[in-house]
Amino acid sequence: MITDARPQSPATLRPIGVPDRMTVIRARAAGGPEVLVSDVAPVPKPGPRELLIEIWAAGVNRPDVLQREGRYPPPAGATDVLGLEVMGRVVDVGSRTRRFGYDERVMALVVGGGYAEYVAVPEGQCLPIPATLTAIEAAGLPESLFTVWFNLGIRAHLKSREWILIHGGGGAIGTMAVALSAALGCHVVTTTGSANKAVPLRSIGATEVIQYTRSDFWVVLQHLCATHGGFDVILDTIGGPYFEKNLGLLAPDGRLVQIAFRQGSSLQVDLAPFLHKRLTFMGSTLRAQKPIAKARIARSIERCVFPQIEAGILRPVVDSIFLLEAAGRAHVRIDDPEHFGKIILVTKKGEGQGLHPVPPATHGR
Repeated sequence: MITDARPQSPATLRPIGVPDRMTVIRARAAGGPEVLVSDVAPVPKPGPRELLIEIWAAGVNRPDVLQREGRYPPPAGATDVLGLEVMGRVVDVGSRTRRFGYDERVMALVVGGGYAEYVAVPEGQCLPIPATLTAIEAAGLPESLFTVWFNLGIRAHLKSREWILIHGGGGAIGTMAVALSAALGCHVVTTTGSANKAVPLRSIGATEVIQYTRSDFWVVLQHLCATHGGFDVILDTIGGPYFEKNLGLLAPDGRLVQIAFRQGSSLQVDLAPFLHKRLTFMGSTLRAQKPIAKARIARSIERCVFPQIEAGILRPVVDSIFLLEAAGRAHVRIDDPEHFGKIILVTKKGEGQGLHPVPPATHGR
C-alpha cells in the first residue's frame, strides 16, 4: 500500500492501493511486431515532482515502431518499456507536486513506459482532460499534439490564412497537423498514399488532398504553388529526395519544418533558395527534451490550443483500439499504410472503466 502523508493538495486526496508489480510490454529483440512480449516489472515510485498514473489507455506512435526495430533507443536513464503517451488517474504524488491530486484524470506525455499499467511522469508534462474528449481520445492526444504544436505553433509561428503543406496526412502526426492547421484557419494541403484517406482527410480540414501513389504529385504541387505563390509552411517527415523539392515549393519567407527523415538525412542540395527566398529550416525531436521544456509546451497548449479542443473544434482521430497484451497486433496495424489516425492500447483498468477494443475503421472502403 502506497499512501501520501504530505499536506493535502487542491484536489481531495485519499490513499489509493497500488500493487508492487505490473504488466508491461517490451521488445525482446529488434524486429517486427512479433518481438513485442508481455513482461512483469516493478511499479515505479514517483519522484518529488512526479505523479504516478494508473494507466487506462496509451497511444501507439511511429517512434515506438522505430524503438521496436532497434533504430530509436530510449534516452539514457529512461525505461526500455515502449510508449510515449497515456491517460489515466493519479494514484500517488510526489512531495513537491502542486497541481494534480489523487484520483484526478489526466493525460500525459512520457519519455517511455506507456505500454504498462502504471507510469511515473513529471507533473509538468500532465494535462487535464477537457470534457469534450473521451478517455480514448485523451490517450491519443499528447504525443501528436505536443509534437505538432511545438513545431507549427511555437517554432514556425503558423498563422491563420497561411498555406501549409503536410506530407503524409493520414498518420497520427499527419491527422493532428491537418486538424490543428485547419482549426487555426489555414489553407491545408496534404499528401497521402491511399485513395481511401482522401474523404476523411477533407472531413478534418484538408482543402486539397493529393495521392502521391497515383500521380506525379510534385507536378500537382507545383501547379498549386503557381496559383497562390507557394507554401508558407511545409511539415515533412520524409526527408531525402523531398528536401530540395520542398525548397522549390516554399513561398518567400517560407518555413520548412523537418521532424523525421524516413528516406534519409544525408543529401547534396543547392542551398541558394534559402538566400533568394529568405527561407527558414528548422527541425526538432521531442523525446530527449528536458521536463522543464516539455512543461512549457504543455502550458502553451493549455493557453493556445485547449480553447479549440473545449469548443469541440479539435480532437484526435482514432483508427483502432487494442488490449495492452495485444500490442503486437497494434503494431501490425500501425505498419499497415491504410491505418488512419491514432491506434490505442487499453489496460485491464481501462476495461474496467468501459474502454474496449475497437477494430480498425474502414474509412469508406
